[in-house]
Amino acid sequence: MNKHNTEGVEKGRGALTLKIVRVLFVLACLVMGVIWARYVLENWGEPVVDFKGQFPWIALGGVVGGAIAVAILGLLGLISQEFYEKLSPLFLAVVMAMVVGYFMGQYILWWWPEVNVTLRVYVIASLVLLFGFIGISLGMTRASNWESIVEEVSKRTPRYGSPKLVDTSVIIDGRIADVWESGFIEGTLIVPRFVLQELQHIADSPDVLRRAKGRRGLDILKTMQESKGRLNLVVVDDNPAGVREVDGKLVAVARAYGAKIITNDYNLNKVAQIEGVDVLNLNDLANAVKPAVLPDERMEIKIVKEGKEAMQGVGYLDDGTMVVVDGGKHYVGNNVNVIVTSVLQTSAGRMIFGKLGDVIS
Repeated sequence: MNKHNTEGVEKGRGALTLKIVRVLFVLACLVMGVIWARYVLENWGEPVVDFKGQFPWIALGGVVGGAIAVAILGLLGLISQEFYEKLSPLFLAVVMAMVVGYFMGQYILWWWPEVNVTLRVYVIASLVLLFGFIGISLGMTRASNWESIVEEVSKRTPRYGSPKLVDTSVIIDGRIADVWESGFIEGTLIVPRFVLQELQHIADSPDVLRRAKGRRGLDILKTMQESKGRLNLVVVDDNPAGVREVDGKLVAVARAYGAKIITNDYNLNKVAQIEGVDVLNLNDLANAVKPAVLPDERMEIKIVKEGKEAMQGVGYLDDGTMVVVDGGKHYVGNNVNVIVTSVLQTSAGRMIFGKLGDVIS
């Protein structure tokens, strides 16, 4: 039996159980109405000895009890899902509803202390029955299942000191481990399980490069978890329902924990900022710690390839910064002096533009 069939069977069982509870509730109200009718005949009216004289009143009591049951079922049908979600599932739990009914009866009887024991039992039993059914009905129709009530009652979002949430790209990148060990980032590192699953999917990819990246990310996480420094790495099972994209899930989890997102993904950076979630971009950090370069400053680089535009050559600094040299096209493989003309800074990195000074070798 597949998952969909199993869910269908479970829903069918829940619907059948609800119907049985409704029928039992109506029958209980009928019996309660008969009991009340007999009590009224015996204590508040002219005593009627024969059954024929009692029957109309007993039947009337049963009808009144049944009418009350139907009225309550009708009122419950008017309660919308939106209205129910505003109520506390704890209040709607069956036990709590019955307790409310019990204390309601005690409060009512407090005003009439001279009432005998039998009437007290009738009043309290009736209110417990009514409130108990309301709790059962709302719990089974307006919540997805009974587990949702238990989950709401028991669920407590843990609070971590200065929480940080990581995405797949920053784990694969690998620099997060060095930054964390250096002490520039503190607090708790939160790794959602759906991020681990995405890493595992990448590690199982038939593509050699992707497989290597995925395995490297898993190795980095394992190393960070086993480190005994200031790192506190926590794996959480939060998986927001109704959100399909991983970026959307990360933003939702970050908002739930009050966490910042550590990433080097440009799109996730923008989405998180729009949603009001703080982002720590490792590329921005890397750019911030690079030595400042000013126009007219001289530097020595090696031209490694031709540029996209005419007469351009391209080289790289030791930190990986690209340097585009105007006039360096014919000096690929040579070390040259470059005079900086401008610097372009973006979230994706930094580019330096310069003009050829002289050839060193």
